[in-house]
Amino acid sequence: MGSHQEHPTDRLLATSRAARFARVREAHQSELAEDYVEMIDDLIAEHGEARSADLAECFGVSPGTVARTVQRLVRDGLATSEPYRSIFLTAKGKAMATQARARHGLVQDFLVSIGVDRDSAELDAEGIEHHVGPEALAAFRRHLGR
Repeated sequence: MGSHQEHPTDRLLATSRAARFARVREAHQSELAEDYVEMIDDLIAEHGEARSADLAECFGVSPGTVARTVQRLVRDGLATSEPYRSIFLTAKGKAMATQARARHGLVQDFLVSIGVDRDSAELDAEGIEHHVGPEALAAFRRHLGR
């Protein structure tokens, strides 16, 4: 039986691959929080409050799912909530919502600028916005002249 010697390049490739997957996992974890704080901010702007029932309806999820997610937002200092009361964003949550909305708009505008129709760009930006890194966002800004 032959033994396989690990080449330093193999270790570098594995480390690089692991870093890429870690970035994707991190983006998935922040994606939910960003979507929720953005929606809470929208509901407060439209109705003066954000209720769990409204969030469940908007996202098409169960009230239990909303409750668990809101608990995480509270734990992470992004929102405040009391049982059977409205949900409000902390300054940190409001900043996250503002940043997520701006990133979404930038991605959407970039997609439109390269020929994607506005409706498709809106849908696609919703997923892409959470996975675009700072370098790509800077390139989008340059492309758009911002």
